[in-house]
Amino acid sequence: MSLKDRLSTKEVTIGSWITLGHPAIGEILAGCGFDWLTIDMEHSAITLAECQDLVRVIELAGCCPLVRVGENDPNLIKRVMDAGAHGVIVPQVNSREDALRAVASVKYPPEGARGVGLARAQGYGLHFDAYRRWNGEESIVIVQIEHIQAVENLADILSVPGVDGFIVGPYDLSASLGHPGEFSRPGFLKAMERIHRVAGDMPHIPAGFHVVPPDPGEVGKKIQEGYRFIGYSLDTLLLATTCLRDLADMSGGRVQPRRFAKGPSP
Repeated sequence: MSLKDRLSTKEVTIGSWITLGHPAIGEILAGCGFDWLTIDMEHSAITLAECQDLVRVIELAGCCPLVRVGENDPNLIKRVMDAGAHGVIVPQVNSREDALRAVASVKYPPEGARGVGLARAQGYGLHFDAYRRWNGEESIVIVQIEHIQAVENLADILSVPGVDGFIVGPYDLSASLGHPGEFSRPGFLKAMERIHRVAGDMPHIPAGFHVVPPDPGEVGKKIQEGYRFIGYSLDTLLLATTCLRDLADMSGGRVQPRRFAKGPSP
């Protein structure tokens, strides 16, 4: 069953975020059994060429490759879709107009406004008709809810045809309220309550949440709360927390993380 079908039936799917541009990262994570993997082109140094290589290895491993684009830009979205992404996660979708723009950037006319190219996705020109049919039926648009304006406009955003789901970005949502990373603030909790209420009124759209800390228990809580499209941490944090935990265990707590140049103190 495709990810598109699993989203439409609101089956729980779990994916992760890729910020390192080497194809081995995608191959390793896809081989672990994630349902989908998102190549992050908003908060990473990943280039379009590296993105295409990651899409290729993720797809060959039987996992669904998505791309979180840097912004809601038709050219960026067109290019990652032409590279073979099965869909996009679009940041800062704060209004119905933003959602319409995202969908139009993925879909060909008459459903959308995407320009036609003959790249990897279209078999380098050999399979355009098949891709055009696939694009209309299977391409995925996930909107990212990460600003208080998006929370206020959530019902309008989710009413846009072609939106397959949404995912909450908790860090940026808290930042839009003036308190980045502070998730116990009343304003953040109120925003989350509103998201839960609106999502419950629109049962055809699966709700998603990016659980950034690699904490399986937190994933379980989000599933119990009704979230079905779960992003689980990201490559660098999975690597770092595993190393820190194991080194601390092996050294009796004597090993401490080193300070990066111009970075935060441990």
